Amino acid sequence: MFLPLPILGRQAFLAHVLVEGPEEAPPVLLLHSIGTTLHVWDPQAAVLARRFRVIRPDMRGHGLSETVAGDHSMSDFAADQAALLDALGIASAHVIGLSIGGRIAQAMAAEHPDRVASLLLLDTALEFPPLDLWQGRIDAVRTEGTAALVEAVMPRWVVDPQAHSSRGLRQMLLATSGEGYAGAAAALRDARASQVVGRITAPTTIVVGTLDPASPPEAAQELAATIPGSVVRMIEGASHIPTLEFPELTTAALLAHLDSQWTPPADSFAAGMAVRRAVLGAAHVARAEAGRTSMDAAFQDWITRHVWGGVWTRPGLARRDRSLLTLAMMAALGRHEEFVLHVRATRNTGVTPEEISEILLAVAAYAGVPVANHALKLAKDALAAG
Repeated sequence: MFLPLPILGRQAFLAHVLVEGPEEAPPVLLLHSIGTTLHVWDPQAAVLARRFRVIRPDMRGHGLSETVAGDHSMSDFAADQAALLDALGIASAHVIGLSIGGRIAQAMAAEHPDRVASLLLLDTALEFPPLDLWQGRIDAVRTEGTAALVEAVMPRWVVDPQAHSSRGLRQMLLATSGEGYAGAAAALRDARASQVVGRITAPTTIVVGTLDPASPPEAAQELAATIPGSVVRMIEGASHIPTLEFPELTTAALLAHLDSQWTPPADSFAAGMAVRRAVLGAAHVARAEAGRTSMDAAFQDWITRHVWGGVWTRPGLARRDRSLLTLAMMAALGRHEEFVLHVRATRNTGVTPEEISEILLAVAAYAGVPVANHALKLAKDALAAG
């Protein structure tokens, strides 16, 4: 999608963003590196979107986002991301940034702390010396385009510039406008540690390739020393952009960080009631609550607190996947009333009739044809009833 993002004192620019994953899942904002696009995160997004609401923008002047002429700052890019979250109706997100994306993430955490639930900073730093290197690149791309940088930057980005994934990075760089690259390079040139040091309080993981020449492990350690409670993780043998060259290791690092951020809801009953209403429907829950008696009140509270609040709120499976799993178990165990209840709930969980059919084929194979056959009849009747 394309969203107009405001710029102070200037006309808004159109930002291109991909949003994937369950709507109810925790939001994750992925910020790419200079000279690349949101597609630098393709392997990670494919996995994360099963459990998280993944937001991938092309930063201004990159990918399909409009170019804004002139030099930019880290604060400009951070404001873009805050405006993007506003446009999507998202209060805060786990922010994961690569290279300049990681420095933008630092600026977000310093200047818009309420928008950042946690940080994962990948192959980035507080500052990016030498400063004359960036000015040289700015001058080159504004006169010759990004083709002037390819041979210099590719060996710094990846271990093997001739690999298939590396050729993809090369194409992203060549497709980046000279003015778009120059504006971002100015932000790297002007980035100073003093702009963020002492201002970041979000839970932070710093990940770095052991062979990164652009933001080496020493820079990661320096960054960690300025963020209380932060930890540093290494990707052995990786260079500056590991997302495509070492996708599995990078994805594992991201998932480990995100999983470490989950904590059980402080009020498991309220959280469970919210999920129960979202899955089963507010009308069904209202009827069930109206029918409570002294005999089942404690039981209903226990179910709401420990099943809906303790299990269904966990991030390890998307709500849709828990719905599929529940349907299969209820069918296999012959819990017909509960099975029908969860068939009706599929209108809220996103499970399709075709997927119910596939689940019941598996039930037939592993739990027996009679139970699957009866469950299929119940499902058809429940879906037909609306």
